[in-house]
Amino acid sequence: MNNIYYIILNVTELSAINFAEILQTSPETVRKSNDNTKTFVKWFGENIPLSIQALQTKEGPYTHSEILEILNTKEWTANNSLINS
Repeated sequence: MNNIYYIILNVTELSAINFAEILQTSPETVRKSNDNTKTFVKWFGENIPLSIQALQTKEGPYTHSEILEILNTKEWTANNSLINS
């Protein structure tokens, strides 16, 4: 997982993503924040895919360990459960 990178974005921009460039297969396969306003996508390699570069609301890129830290916050976890890996 060392070569996987992540970007957080607003769900409203999911339609702008070319899913052939990333590891998720469709808008239905992404995880969303607890309030359903944010999501994230991931891809292999340091080069940010073109459709991700064009997003207006992107945060990142993040490494695997960085995204795990973010996903362990109240914004992303349900009932204070933690993600271990």
